[in-house]
Amino acid sequence: MQDNIDTEKDSRAEIAALSHEVYRLTKKIQDMEQKQLNDSMPDKFDPFDNPTEYKGFNTDYSRIQPRITEPGYELPLEPDYTERKNLRKYYNIGGGCLLFQFIGTVGLSMILIRLIMSVLGYMHPGLASRELYDYARGSSILVTLNMLVYLMFNIFTAFLGMKLAKIKSTSLIRTSDFGFGHAFQYCFIGLFIWTVSLYITTGLSDVFSKYDIDILINSEGLAETILGKVMSNIYTSIIAPITEELLFRGMLLRVLSKGNQRFAIFASAFFFGLAHGNIPQFMLAFLIGIFLAHITMKHGSIIPSIIVHMFINTFSTVMGAVSEISTTVSIIMYFLLVIGAIFGAILFFVFCADDRLPQTTPKQTTRGVYIAVSSLPFVAAVVVNVAYGVYSLLSK
Repeated sequence: MQDNIDTEKDSRAEIAALSHEVYRLTKKIQDMEQKQLNDSMPDKFDPFDNPTEYKGFNTDYSRIQPRITEPGYELPLEPDYTERKNLRKYYNIGGGCLLFQFIGTVGLSMILIRLIMSVLGYMHPGLASRELYDYARGSSILVTLNMLVYLMFNIFTAFLGMKLAKIKSTSLIRTSDFGFGHAFQYCFIGLFIWTVSLYITTGLSDVFSKYDIDILINSEGLAETILGKVMSNIYTSIIAPITEELLFRGMLLRVLSKGNQRFAIFASAFFFGLAHGNIPQFMLAFLIGIFLAHITMKHGSIIPSIIVHMFINTFSTVMGAVSEISTTVSIIMYFLLVIGAIFGAILFFVFCADDRLPQTTPKQTTRGVYIAVSSLPFVAAVVVNVAYGVYSLLSK
């Protein structure tokens, strides 16, 4: 009797052990199948498998192509209707916001200038319109007006675009792998790019002058009062770098980088240049814009680009002010500029050796400029800004 009981217990133990082993093997097979399934699915944060791009700057691509989460799905060379429509939506947001910013700043500035001129005319009925305008231009009135208008529209447009594109504002300042050494390197690289743009502008000015076209900026008589100079320097060195980076590297770069980071870098830099409305500043803004967009992607934040932007604007302001003291001081400043530019050039080539611009895969080529040109707001933003720049140049 006892032997039968022991045998039954042994059998139950063996059955329990076998059941456990079957469960373990089944679980192992299921895990292997799941792993194979996951391996067959593209990474929704790196759908194009592009090792040259900054993966940390990418967002969830399943919002653009929901099928990317399907097992075994592979993005085709040409985007389908859904993917094309969703990508175009972001290009519409970027272009539409820039159109809004352009119309808002130009329109409001014209209205306020007319209002100010009317008030000044009422206060000084004996002065001609040109005299009133020269007074407003030489005082702090116009420069303060310009600062307030761009401050308001740059910030509002940036947050409007981020709201429409569902971009969290906190993502703009989450900086990774950035320290004092990087800031030092980037500022001198920016100085090098600024110097290069000066030489390019000088060459272009010589070419245009043969056709009696002056492309240089005429700041004579602008903000000559102490308060005017203070407001101008505050805007140039602080307000403009923060608000422009928020708009162009904060909102626009992220909106345009959904399918192609390289396209986003050059497109945002191009719009950044156009926004300045003249050839000299376009050259600087476009060239420095490429670099600022690059380091923004690298560190995932606009903090590095704000620092470099502030440094360049402040340096150019100080350079212009100090050079007016005497010829000797001007020569010394130019010598220091050349030394700094050479040092910046060395740092630039060191930077390029380690951190090159993201490249474009064949699939990304069909998701960048080819879709952007089908976006009416995007194209309209280009046309309007170019037309305004040409008008400003010819009206001189």
